[in-house]
Amino acid sequence: MKPELATRFHQLHADGLLLLANAWDAGTARLAQAAGAQAVATSSAAVAWAHGWPDGDALPAELVLQTARAVAGAVDLPLSVDIEGGYSDDPARVGALVAQLIAAGAVGINIEDGAGDPALLAAKIAAARRAALACGVDLFINARTDVWLRGLAPPPQRVAEALARAARYRAAGASGLFAPGITDGDEIAALAGDCGLPLNVLAWTGLPDAARLRALGVRRLSAGSAISEAMQGLVLGMMRQFLASGSLQGGDTAPLDYRAVQALMARR
Repeated sequence: MKPELATRFHQLHADGLLLLANAWDAGTARLAQAAGAQAVATSSAAVAWAHGWPDGDALPAELVLQTARAVAGAVDLPLSVDIEGGYSDDPARVGALVAQLIAAGAVGINIEDGAGDPALLAAKIAAARRAALACGVDLFINARTDVWLRGLAPPPQRVAEALARAARYRAAGASGLFAPGITDGDEIAALAGDCGLPLNVLAWTGLPDAARLRALGVRRLSAGSAISEAMQGLVLGMMRQFLASGSLQGGDTAPLDYRAVQALMARR
């Protein structure tokens, strides 16, 4: 792990808006870098699907580590790994996984509360921070709260609930707050202004555009699993067409030819 990548990743959250086109393996990380990405972040759902597993803390942690090693070896950008809920309810085991991810080359993680107790996520964040300190890495811990995504509070109370969780996660050592599902401009402004952490939102129907998000105080915008979902749909459609007719006529998106993909994947 290169310490300067951790420093750079923190700096990318200091101002402006960091856009992350989430990857799921070394190849898609290469594509993200070729497209102009400033950093690479994995999508837990996309990584799970790439290995033939469902999303939702089901993927074996060793496959997450394998993905992190492969991605870190494929690009020279800061890498953040989505670890869902840490793949364990034991904070000590989460801390051990974080140490392994840092050794694999990660300088950031996403870790979520889901439908669980915020106190448990705070304990996991604290364990992750201790592990990072022991490794000598300023790990960017992006704490995801599912207040909007899972409807954990009535609409009038969503911001207050998210702010209460943000305060707890910040005290435990979080570096950023991720609130997927939030789309209302007033709620975004209130959360960004008062959470005390760089705010990350998810590309979502009804979300303000990037310029507006920047003005509202958002510092990070993630594609999440959307790019993987589009790819899965395209591949499934082409496979069905080929098996039915022997034709490889795709949709409206022009494929990369063999030489173009080879050039992108060439090792430096």
